[in-house]
Amino acid sequence: MSNKPDTGDDDGADKYTVPGLERGLRLLCEFSRQDRNLSAPELAKRLGVPRSTVFRLLSTLERMGFVERNPGGRDYRLGMAVLRMGFEYLASLELTEIGRPLLERLRDDLQYSTNLVVRDGRSIIYVSKSSAEAPFTSTVNVGTRLPVHATVLGRVLLMDMSLPQLRELYPEEHLKVYSENTPHTVLDLFNLVQHDRERGHVLGEGFFERGISTVAAPVRDHSGKVVAALGATIPAPHIAADRHEAVVSRVCAAANELSRLLDHTPSESAQVVNLWPR
Repeated sequence: MSNKPDTGDDDGADKYTVPGLERGLRLLCEFSRQDRNLSAPELAKRLGVPRSTVFRLLSTLERMGFVERNPGGRDYRLGMAVLRMGFEYLASLELTEIGRPLLERLRDDLQYSTNLVVRDGRSIIYVSKSSAEAPFTSTVNVGTRLPVHATVLGRVLLMDMSLPQLRELYPEEHLKVYSENTPHTVLDLFNLVQHDRERGHVLGEGFFERGISTVAAPVRDHSGKVVAALGATIPAPHIAADRHEAVVSRVCAAANELSRLLDHTPSESAQVVNLWPR
């Protein structure tokens, strides 16, 4: 028995780590949109562990439904258990539970699909959606990830960030371009977001995808931090001039209402009149 005192450093924390569980979770994290199918040898190489260890991990995860074999039996992909956990997580978020009725109300008012997204690093994740009955069919679903810097909803989620923080998030010299509207550098992105912050909302016509316009506004928590972006998707390259004001005011009102329900109290100078019809 060791008499070495517990110093509370990393060594003390490591004694509670379960190596097998850690390896299993790391293995699951290797799967992505770009790498949907991976073989055991490839996973062993990525994780730096023996193939025999990876086969045991895969066998356990397959039995529990977290991975499944592709037809042919060589490669693996994520299983339905991962999807179920993802939806359970989204359903457990206070944000989605409180926001869902507001999205539905905004959808009925505008007759456009409405969305709620959060930021995960350099991606936005759709955590709630309310679809309008229209011929337009969106490819975006709950769980979809899109680039923050190239989307209207993403720009909303960057409103709190300073230039140094943006440079830390995007250390590269040039940003990946998705359309003619995508900012090419971090400075371009920062200047764009500064104007968004002054307006308090973002309106983008064909910003990420041609033929689709988006109006979005920030959702803030009790600390004033932007925790989500709430928006409406208009299936048209331009919003009719006579609808601009109505769409923007309704989206901002819904975002403000959700912020209030999250205990956000804006400063007197920043308060916006709630234009939501009662």
